Amino acid sequence: MLLGAFPISSKNSSATSANKSGRCRFCFLCGGYVLFLVLGAAMFSAIEAPKIDVISQRVETFRNQFLDKHSCLNDDDLEEFLKAVITANDRGISPLRNATNEMNWSFGQALFFSSTVITTIGYGHVTPLSQTGKIFCMIYAAIGIPLTLVLLSAMVEKLLIPANWLLGKLNSRLGHLYQPFNIRVMHLTIIVIIVIILFFAIPTAVFSYLEPTWGILDAFYYCFISLTTIGLGDYIPGDGVSIDNRSLYKMLITAYLVLGLIAMMLVLTIFYDIPQLNLGQLFTESTLGETEKLRLSGNNTTCYSGPSGLYMPQRNEDTRRAVVRIRPHGGDDSPSPDEMPSSSSQSRDLRLP
Repeated sequence: MLLGAFPISSKNSSATSANKSGRCRFCFLCGGYVLFLVLGAAMFSAIEAPKIDVISQRVETFRNQFLDKHSCLNDDDLEEFLKAVITANDRGISPLRNATNEMNWSFGQALFFSSTVITTIGYGHVTPLSQTGKIFCMIYAAIGIPLTLVLLSAMVEKLLIPANWLLGKLNSRLGHLYQPFNIRVMHLTIIVIIVIILFFAIPTAVFSYLEPTWGILDAFYYCFISLTTIGLGDYIPGDGVSIDNRSLYKMLITAYLVLGLIAMMLVLTIFYDIPQLNLGQLFTESTLGETEKLRLSGNNTTCYSGPSGLYMPQRNEDTRRAVVRIRPHGGDDSPSPDEMPSSSSQSRDLRLP
């Protein structure tokens, strides 16, 4: 009995050490994340603060020159006028005469707004103003966001079929030349190049052509900010200019955003399906080795759980549960004939799922 206790103690000690190591890595991750936030704040402040100072001085100078040129105006009246203009602009109503040729809540604009709500992009340039609209927006988002996650996961699963077919072709052609990891990285690179061409390069050229005030960098910036669901709202296609068929333009942008999000989720799914690149496994406490073995021995398919970036490997259908048999220590320790595996397939029942 005492001899059988030593392996248990050693195993518990190993598990405790793994848990401590996992907690240390997790604390290191939290500290590094906070440091990354502080570094980003310092960099943005150093880069953007001088620009804001220049613009503020320019606006103040222009205001003083305007008051000097129109001496009949009162400074307080001008202040009230500017306040009304800024309030209207914050609510999505541009004060410029040639800014829009349709209402902000036309069908095309409303469809565009609905897509930004349920995809969590949320530009914020147009918001509900009435109490009823705010209540409906919350209910609509509570239903629409989970529905969007279901749609995205279903579409990603469909797109994984041709993606896995491409991976199989690469394995059959290059498997004798490269390691599996190199082939997977090559596969990921091909998918990324296709996504960049279809959802970044081509839309950047289109937006820079249709939006007269946008340059190439501005158009690419809009595509990146939108498809990563950041949604700053500083660049909105179709706003601020007079454009024909604005509702149709907004509908096409809505379709682009949904398809672009699906493409981004496909890239993330393929990325997280490569165990060597899944850095999240470094910060698990005790199941790192088992998870790695499971992913390598399984069919390498993943289950996407939404834009939050959480991906869980699916259980291989051929994997069976572990069978543990306990025998008393007394007597003959040799297994009985009925406990002996009759074939190699039964011996595989002892592996962990």
